[in-house]
Amino acid sequence: MTQRHMYESLHKALVEARQSKGLTQTEIAARLGKPQSFVSKYENGERRLDVVEFLEVCQALAVKPNSILNKIDFDNA
Repeated sequence: MTQRHMYESLHKALVEARQSKGLTQTEIAARLGKPQSFVSKYENGERRLDVVEFLEVCQALAVKPNSILNKIDFDNA
């Protein structure tokens, strides 16, 4: 799996987590104290999250970071 594919997998996992909780981008953005465009940009790959931001997003989603990371196949990177 290339780095690009790993990022795509991460974006997809974050979108799925948000949608499975029935949350909108606006609701997550409010929890983060950020504009809705922040969520849109990381979900569509226009922006990358750093580690701290990733942890904050997971907290806003009420998911464990490992549950997101386990969806990415790092062995084939």
